[in-house]
Amino acid sequence: MPMRGTGRGPGDAAPTIGEVAAAAGVSRATVSRAFGRPQMLRPETVERVQEAARHLGYVPNRVARALSTGRFGNLALVVPDIANPFFPPMIRAVQGRADRAGFAVFLGDADEDPAREEILLRQLSTQVEGFVLASSRLTDERIRAHAERRPLVLVNRDVEGIPRVLIDTTRAVGQAVEHLHELGHRRIAYLSGPAGSWSNRQRRRAVKRAGDRLGVEVLMVPAGRATFELGRLAVPALLATGATAVVAFDDLVAQGVLAGLSEQGVGVPAGLSVVGCDDVLATRTYPPLTTVSARSAEAGAAAVDLLAGMLTPGTPLADTRLLLDTSLVVRVTTGPPPRGGPRRP
Repeated sequence: MPMRGTGRGPGDAAPTIGEVAAAAGVSRATVSRAFGRPQMLRPETVERVQEAARHLGYVPNRVARALSTGRFGNLALVVPDIANPFFPPMIRAVQGRADRAGFAVFLGDADEDPAREEILLRQLSTQVEGFVLASSRLTDERIRAHAERRPLVLVNRDVEGIPRVLIDTTRAVGQAVEHLHELGHRRIAYLSGPAGSWSNRQRRRAVKRAGDRLGVEVLMVPAGRATFELGRLAVPALLATGATAVVAFDDLVAQGVLAGLSEQGVGVPAGLSVVGCDDVLATRTYPPLTTVSARSAEAGAAAVDLLAGMLTPGTPLADTRLLLDTSLVVRVTTGPPPRGGPRRP
């Protein structure tokens, strides 16, 4: 249907929702839904309304709508560490999916601090309709308490009764251990991430189970927060274990390990094989990093879809548990073990 003309000039008053409805040939209620609940309409209807709004220069008054309906048109995404390269693809995907659903996104960085995460959730709850909570460091009890106040979807945190999207690295981490075993490694280290991380616990268990099944000795080496610097500083402890390969919590930690090994004069993979997780830096390391693939963007998009569904009136709440599988990507940082353990060239 062609859009009706408006004849508006630059000095005219701001366009109204009624004028948008008239221009698009729909009702005022349809215009309201197109901006507030687009998932309730056909895509072509939403596009027609939005085109009319753009033509008129109409901007929805979210403040007025929030006062009259209690709905803000905002979502919040809270992550534990915005500097970790795992999260930017997720943030971008959340933003894109939320835009299409008619929501703005607030972003909170908890800085790996559960107390700060609590503060962010409390402060943002007065301005948003729901949360995507990624890799939360809160206890299950606190997550459930927040979910009672606002609709909430978890990413990489498995709390029964709360919709969640989980990037399941179990199989792929097992593949990494199998790959190292086939190369001849019989002693490997797992360089762990944050103690409160669900992903860290999952990966640590997967390495240990695969090692037990294959007869590979697995040594646990703590790194703590997932940073380049802590990966670099963990290298002396890794070398002291006598392991011939290491599986790092993520690519950022693995990148630090590569730098630390270079400082120590240990070649990769000639002196030590290195495997990362998440595949967010792997092609930019030297040598290119063998790693476990990540699906952080898909996880973010799926979480917004779940949350938008929860916010649709009349939609029953379900205990949704969506698993995204991963796989091993073999590049250059893994090879046969050196004789006698890690060696210096």
